[in-house]
Amino acid sequence: MEEKILKGIISFVNYEKNFATIEYEAGTKKKSVNCKTGLEAMGRKTRHFRIGDVVSFQLRLSDRGDKMTAFDVRFLHNEKLDLLIQKAAIENRFAGYLKKVEDRYFLKEFDSYIFFPLQLSPWEKPPAETAENAAISFRLLNLDRPNSIVAELFSHNFSPAYKKAYQHFKNEIEAEAVVTRVSPHAIYLDLFEGGMQAKLPLEKGKEPDLKPGDNLPVMITYLSDTKVVVKRVVPVQDEPTAG
Repeated sequence: MEEKILKGIISFVNYEKNFATIEYEAGTKKKSVNCKTGLEAMGRKTRHFRIGDVVSFQLRLSDRGDKMTAFDVRFLHNEKLDLLIQKAAIENRFAGYLKKVEDRYFLKEFDSYIFFPLQLSPWEKPPAETAENAAISFRLLNLDRPNSIVAELFSHNFSPAYKKAYQHFKNEIEAEAVVTRVSPHAIYLDLFEGGMQAKLPLEKGKEPDLKPGDNLPVMITYLSDTKVVVKRVVPVQDEPTAG
């Protein structure tokens, strides 16, 4: 195994088969080597590489022992991506093509040809099949973490449950929740006929006073495209009348 740290550029990415090709120089010779990008089976997060990524890496024999493979591949920078980040700081609106690879969606930016994973809300309907390969507008998220940048659609197709939740949140209306599970740490809830899930953290050492199937009034205290926070509504006790 060669432990020298090398530097190269991603020249090809196969999102379906989860591998990428790195081109690099060894002395006066130009070489290429593949690396794995699908790492869930090893309990690690899949890397999302893009063509043009400058990376550092090391070499070792492949599992079959018949060729060299890259490992410990680390993203350094990408000039085209840097330009997009600079543009996003001024106006975060881009156009590209929607692509689907197995069960994952990507957006391919028009000018740079860079692929970005599409981040969908838990309460957002996936794009229709007819939208694939069609021009679509999007923004970029996680601009402070270049290797974790994802795309978000400008136009969302939210579920009826999210739309109800938004109205309840905006107008400070109580929502009826149903307890689905109770753990030592939290009470898990279904809202809007199971269209949205939330949880109530339990104070340390406090025993839950609810069981699955119980109804519970809650208020939505925070709502975003990816997160909902609720609090329990405590009934107001009538004060005793003097007499």
